[in-house]
Amino acid sequence: MTILITGGAGFIGSHLADRIMEQGEDVRVFDNLSAGTKSNIEKWVGDPRFDFVKGDLLEPSEIKAALEGCRVVYHLAANPEVRSWLARPEDHFNQNILGTYNLLEAIREQDAVDLLVFTSTSTVYGEASVIPTPETYAPLKPISNYGASKLAAEALICSYSSLYGFRSVIYRMANVVGPRSGHGVIYDFVEKLKRNPNELEILGDGTQSKSYLFIDDCITGMILGAAHAEATVEILNIGSEDRVSVLEIASIVIEEMGLKDVEVELTGGVDGGRGWKGDVKLMQLDMSRLRAFGWSPLFSSKEAVRLTAISLVKER
Repeated sequence: MTILITGGAGFIGSHLADRIMEQGEDVRVFDNLSAGTKSNIEKWVGDPRFDFVKGDLLEPSEIKAALEGCRVVYHLAANPEVRSWLARPEDHFNQNILGTYNLLEAIREQDAVDLLVFTSTSTVYGEASVIPTPETYAPLKPISNYGASKLAAEALICSYSSLYGFRSVIYRMANVVGPRSGHGVIYDFVEKLKRNPNELEILGDGTQSKSYLFIDDCITGMILGAAHAEATVEILNIGSEDRVSVLEIASIVIEEMGLKDVEVELTGGVDGGRGWKGDVKLMQLDMSRLRAFGWSPLFSSKEAVRLTAISLVKER
């Protein structure tokens, strides 16, 4: 059996490909390389159990060909940009909603896939009034186009699974961080400080506080949940057990870069100190369901941030 990973050359996807290959399974990575890079998966190129297909979910014929012989699909391909000025609504519609629809149509037509695993996001909850937030929280009111597009994809997956007889596991993810990450606050801070080691601009008032999950914990949870989930559609939160503020992240990054006397400038933000419109200010997930399968994160949010800062400084 070959396991297909859409977006498998990206940050999370390439780590997932590593783990599955290390477990002895066959892997096919499907990626258009708009965000992912072949360097993330280069160590597997030439291995007879590994196959890389450059293709786009917006081209139905390409995804149909990639699905041949695959009974398990991890669907990670998406535009991950939450910040509204860096991604148009059209980008999220095409890459996150239409791309998912095309994949589901190919699965329906070929009628061979047993399991679809989808990476959604904590932002589908919007501004949750219950923290830690359980999967049963409602109503779901995302405040960003990214969150809305992921919620729409979740709905499509639920309906297709129910109608066409394959199981799905949907992960609502906290901020996943680690080596190879190419966006997000830790990456941004490292890049800003490399350009100017004397000053760091922080979007918002610095009190934004969210859960950060180290990539190794994320991959372990994803594989374990997929192995144990039995419902037609299983929705699982995945994150760390705590939160860390943006100011704390800045302090950790500055320390790991070995910098002194950095002037931190807070922009003040919008809508009560958010970094931008659509930025969820507080986020932490209730992981009781996934913990019931025997998973728990090894690293706290601060530890995940520190490990990521160390890796990004070395990488760059």
